[in-house]
Amino acid sequence: MIVLKTSRELSIMRKAGKISQTALRLAGEAVQPGISTWELDKIVHNYITKMGATPSFLHYQGFPGSACISVNEVVIHGIPKKETILKQGDIVSIDVGACYQGFHGDNAWTFPCGEVSQEAQALLDATEQSLYEGIRQARPGNRLGDIGHAVQAYAEARNYSVVREFVGHGVGAKLHEDPSVPNYGTPGRGVRLQAGMVIAIEPMINYGRKEVEVSKDGWTIVTKDRSLAAHFEHTVAITPDGPVILTLLD
Repeated sequence: MIVLKTSRELSIMRKAGKISQTALRLAGEAVQPGISTWELDKIVHNYITKMGATPSFLHYQGFPGSACISVNEVVIHGIPKKETILKQGDIVSIDVGACYQGFHGDNAWTFPCGEVSQEAQALLDATEQSLYEGIRQARPGNRLGDIGHAVQAYAEARNYSVVREFVGHGVGAKLHEDPSVPNYGTPGRGVRLQAGMVIAIEPMINYGRKEVEVSKDGWTIVTKDRSLAAHFEHTVAITPDGPVILTLLD
């Protein structure tokens, strides 16, 4: 069931979104050779709790971290670890959620660790832009297929591939709500968008093939061909005036 948000709920979600965005930005600023993903996770946890919010991911279905931190061929759900030390040239996807006054904000970004290859930077740039291509379609009267098609068309035109098994989602009092928001699709197909819906649009784009697999820990999702992967995400409210990104700072 899709839950439409009231103006009061959207106001709270904007605050949750700003907390999650600031935590993400602080972690991103700390990405450098020699730091562990565990240390990045602590930055996220400490800021979210200092702001009176709760990390959305911590203990979610048993997940042990406050952030998902995924390096290079890890697409999503990377578990923060003391022994995972970043090195020059890595690309680091950090996914952060914060729950504030009962509502969630969810966002992700992929950061370069020092200087990265031209191929890696091109993947980051394309994945980020594919996110905004999708957001542009998030307006009343459009359909979910319009969002997915926009992401897919942009990425595939640059010879990247779109992960199929994992998709975006509704956001609200629950971290994951209806509807599912695929990063692929057919224009004019799927659920019709209406004002009051809030969705997480989150392209997961691979440099190589689209296939992924689950690691032995049951969480970590990696590209099957071990090519690089990037992940960008915003929480977006659909309003009469068009899309409004809730995970943005003023």
